[in-house]
Amino acid sequence: MSAEAATGVEATIPPISWLIAENRVPVPEALAAMEGRVAGIRAGTAGEAVWLVEHPPSYTAGTSARAESLLDGRFPTYEAGRGGQWTYHGPGQRTAYVMLDLSRPHGTVPARDVRAYVHGLEEWMIRALDRFNVRGERREGRVGIWVEDRAAGTESKIGAIGVRVSRWVSWHGIALNVEPDLSHFGGIVPCGISGHGVTSLHALGITATMEEVDSALRAAWPEVFG
Repeated sequence: MSAEAATGVEATIPPISWLIAENRVPVPEALAAMEGRVAGIRAGTAGEAVWLVEHPPSYTAGTSARAESLLDGRFPTYEAGRGGQWTYHGPGQRTAYVMLDLSRPHGTVPARDVRAYVHGLEEWMIRALDRFNVRGERREGRVGIWVEDRAAGTESKIGAIGVRVSRWVSWHGIALNVEPDLSHFGGIVPCGISGHGVTSLHALGITATMEEVDSALRAAWPEVFG
């Protein structure tokens, strides 16, 4: 195919929609909305989207969640249908639901490669955090993005990842801790990983607003997903 023809094909793909929920979205409502959008993407009646939300305090269980990792059911619990284990969602945390047609490539992420897609979500968070001079890092064998306190010799999780891919359309996504109540994570073993803490931008002394975090996520997106 010629370069001109390829450009013409790409031009027919509508841009990704960025949606921001004005109010806190209950988890069941978010799951239903995502399921509807994913069905529309698959059918060609809806476009790809990144949906930025905050939830009321909630615990969600992934497909690998163990009952013993729910330590204190102080908040509503829901079966999320995504991969992974237990995750907390709540005010002050930016959850980004990413709904893409993975049957085609997106920037650095090749088509039909779930591992590369997850790596892309990690890189997206890392690059967004870098805009606040926060070094987010991957850890072998641990899902999510971590920050290190070298002086204390400890490290804590600042961003979680949980995805589902249905017939090559993605849903669920990431959760980045901006200013949540970190004590709420005490009701679960986050993502099944004990022995490490959870942190946030504000706990690190970065008093970023949710709007500034959203701007960082949007700015970092094309660097990874094109």
